[in-house]
Formats: sequence, structure tokens, C-alpha cells
Amino acid sequence: MNRQEGEPLTVAFENTTSVESREELSHLFAEHHRRVLAAAYRITGSLADAEDVTQSVFLRLATGQRAPATNVRSYLYRAAINGALDLLRRRKIDPADKLQDDAAMNIASHERSPESAVQGKQLGDLLRLAISELPPRAAEMFTLRYLEELGNPEIAKLMSTSQAVVAVTLHNARSRLKTRLKQLERGTI
Repeated sequence: MNRQEGEPLTVAFENTTSVESREELSHLFAEHHRRVLAAAYRITGSLADAEDVTQSVFLRLATGQRAPATNVRSYLYRAAINGALDLLRRRKIDPADKLQDDAAMNIASHERSPESAVQGKQLGDLLRLAISELPPRAAEMFTLRYLEELGNPEIAKLMSTSQAVVAVTLHNARSRLKTRLKQLERGTI
């Protein structure tokens, strides 16, 4: 597929092989776009990054990768989480340099004092950095549990593992994150 950079996502849909494929992609996009975008935003903390992740998830579908017919919702959701975590890992964000104001942050924090809004943003950036340093499976489980608020049974089912594995992985992830956040707050590596 010859997609030019900056070309809208709908053009990529138009270049798929059949009318049925285009209709299916349009339906999937309409039905799941908001959820994929929200999941990516909670991890990246940036609306622009979340939009990039969302676009890449749907572009993969448009270029031939098919979602499993049995659980498309779960597939897209996990693809958004993994895409956002991959983006953070590639960037290795320096939390001190990431004090950008975006409209979503201003709307979410309009009732808080400016100091608490900045502190909350800084803590969120540190947490995103620490999560990006976890092993991929642990980062995904942590994100599903604490950012998406799924229970251990749901995570176990979604990730095809046992609840015991989820519990142990989450325990270890929390310990690692606690240690890493303390290091980041002190400015040590």
C-alpha cells in the first residue's frame, strides 16, 4: 500500500482490497475509535501521541493485519495499550522536559490549583516513564489493572493466563514501580 505521510486514515481505508473490507474497517473504526484513543491517552498522557497510536492500530488493520473475529474489542484494546507502551519505550521520556500544557490537561485540572495540577502532571509523567521500563507483559497487566481498572480475573482471561500469574506479576510490578518512582523523585538513576 502506498500511503503518503500525513495522508488521512480514511484514505488508507479506501485503498483496501474490497468494498467489504472498507466497510468492515469503517465499522471497526466507528465502534472502537474512542476506546482505543482513551486507552492510549491514559498511558501516554498526550492527546497527540494517543492519536498517533490510535491511527497506527487502525492502519495495521487497513494494511492487511486482521483482528481475530472472536474478540475484536479485546484485540484493539490490547493493541492500543501495547502501542502506547512501545511509544513510551522508544522515546524514553525525560519527565522534567515534558511539562506541556494541552487542552485535555487544562480541562481535567480546571478545579485544582496550578501547583497541584503541575505536581499531578509531573507524577503522571514519572509513572509513565517507570511503567515503560517494566517488562512488556508486566506493563500491560499493570496498565489493565490500575489505569483501565480491570479485575484480575478479567486480565487473566484477556491475557490467556491464570489469576495467580496476574497477582504475582502485579505484586512484582508494584514493587519495581515503587522503587523506581523513589529513584526518579530523588533524581537518581
